[in-house]
Amino acid sequence: MRRDVFQAIADPTRRDIIGLIAHRSLNLNAVTGHFDISRPAISKHIKILTQCGLLTIRQKGRDRICEANFKKLNEVSDWVEQYRTFWTNKLDALCDFLDEEATGNKSNQELQK
Repeated sequence: MRRDVFQAIADPTRRDIIGLIAHRSLNLNAVTGHFDISRPAISKHIKILTQCGLLTIRQKGRDRICEANFKKLNEVSDWVEQYRTFWTNKLDALCDFLDEEATGNKSNQELQK
């Protein structure tokens, strides 16, 4: 079953694993050592991250090394960007409206004097 990147980032443990491996490649034991959950649980998270394309596992001697592959995070970035643009436009319009209201209230107060 192929999973998507949104499933990967939905879980806090997987986000922590991504953050950990983003800085340097680690073997599975090193990744497991950073968490208070079992090795099989970490392996399941690693499997999901691999299926999503965020991690690759390569064999180096007896070790299995986890490496980051964050090209798939562009999907998340693109999705978030559309909402950032939407909300930026909405907040800019609100700011303009409030500025007009404030200017209008000043004018009304000056006229009443």
